[in-house]
Amino acid sequence: MGRMVGTVSRGVRAPIIRQGDDIVDIVTNSVLDAAREENIAFHDRDVVAMTEAIVARAQGNYCSVDDIASDVKAKFGDDATVGVIFPILSRNRFAICLRGIAKGVKKVVLMLSYPSDEVGNHLISLDMVDEKGVNPYTDVLDLQTYRNLFGYVKHTFTGMDYVAYYKELVENCGAECEIIFANNPKAILSYTKKVLACDIHTRARTKRILKNNGGEIVLGLDEIMNAPVNGSGCNEAYGLLGSNKATEDTVKLFPRNCQVVVDAIQAKLKEATGKTIEVMVYGDGAFKDPVGKIWELADPVVAPAYTSGLEGTPNELKLKYLADNDFADLSGEALKEAIKNKITEKDDNLVGKMASEGTTPRRLTDLIGSLCDLTSGSGDKGTPIVFIQGYFDNYTAE
Repeated sequence: MGRMVGTVSRGVRAPIIRQGDDIVDIVTNSVLDAAREENIAFHDRDVVAMTEAIVARAQGNYCSVDDIASDVKAKFGDDATVGVIFPILSRNRFAICLRGIAKGVKKVVLMLSYPSDEVGNHLISLDMVDEKGVNPYTDVLDLQTYRNLFGYVKHTFTGMDYVAYYKELVENCGAECEIIFANNPKAILSYTKKVLACDIHTRARTKRILKNNGGEIVLGLDEIMNAPVNGSGCNEAYGLLGSNKATEDTVKLFPRNCQVVVDAIQAKLKEATGKTIEVMVYGDGAFKDPVGKIWELADPVVAPAYTSGLEGTPNELKLKYLADNDFADLSGEALKEAIKNKITEKDDNLVGKMASEGTTPRRLTDLIGSLCDLTSGSGDKGTPIVFIQGYFDNYTAE
């Protein structure tokens, strides 16, 4: 009988990472120690992944609320009224950034998308929108109208009324706050021509629409903290996108220059094991919670860096399609051998072929990053490194 176990994903414990730690040595040694402890043999195309958080922590890539305020003030001008549009609803991801923004301006016109934010956090349900006869594609609601229609709805899991929370947060920083609800970026231009687009994956479109319709200063979160301020950290490509709350007054930014990290770990693992092991840095995966409805995916990319063997998409055949169609008249060993032969002989590119219908059409790094995010979790497991074996195996592997 052939090998019975396919993909195995293991969380690997590591020391608590501090600024200045050698992340390459820590990740390499943690994986090697775990393999020795569990009697794990290494293979080519195993995958070692580490969460972006420990890379950024080792780099010391942080900034403060005051750094954010300084950058916002420099880019929008003193005493500006700034439209802050399409932020996600998150105490960890956005609230502390909003504090910095508010400290750098005179007034914030906060435009929230509804019924949910970009990653699926709902202010209200679609059923409530339907019940009240509101058209979310066209209707712009002020705060009083929103309250009259929908009341004070709290988030399913966090118990937060994010409308009240964000308004109080801005005002506590000394800025005026006006809140509106709309899904068309152009709506903000009736209030101010200075706009900070806070959406993540749709930011390029949002900024284009605003600039083409009279926006005077239009920036995204990726353009705030994209260079050091007062000696702070930064992220040249993503700015504040991908940041997380570190303390009440600082955020950890998305890591920088990750490619040198993954390449160095691959080289050290090759030296130690003789195997070519793929390495990646991962952030949020992409998967939807059926109850809370959140998509996760609050980082600008799932994998900011990865070794070359992780490039591309799966090239797989759907076994149940083969069993029900090509080999419907076979069973037992004959069916098994026929499917193995089909896999061995498959084309290098199955795009558009019926035999691949139903396989997951996503990039390898997004799939593996989602697996890693689910494996490591975001709480107290203490496994910021994930070691995956058998991901690239198929039914023919012995």
